Amino acid sequence: MRTTSFLLIVVVVIVYAIGVPATGCGESMGTRLWNTTGANGWEPIKNINDKHIQELGNWAVLEFSKRVNCLVKFNKVVSGRQQLMSGMNYELTIDVTHFEGTDGKYKAELHEQELTKKRQLLSFMNVN
Repeated sequence: MRTTSFLLIVVVVIVYAIGVPATGCGESMGTRLWNTTGANGWEPIKNINDKHIQELGNWAVLEFSKRVNCLVKFNKVVSGRQQLMSGMNYELTIDVTHFEGTDGKYKAELHEQELTKKRQLLSFMNVN
């Protein structure tokens, strides 16, 4: 009985793994949610080197790496904008190093509610 249950679980996992498309390095995660070409309350981040902004960028890279088949190392946030909207929306341009050693830039869109300590990575797109 245990062997049959185990084999059934293994088959289900394999079928799931085959059916779920993997996202690899250089591919996008999520879809762009905001029209960021207009002002719409967006303001440039005044101090891009702020510890909190850099930590948000590092968090976004770690979240991206957890969700996709890709190893990237956070280097730094190079630019960004923010929008106050029941928490804070961020659009960050992040410099990373890929596993094979090449550098790249990604645009991360995320939402943070500092009061509840909740963060959500909405999209992570290659901008090279």
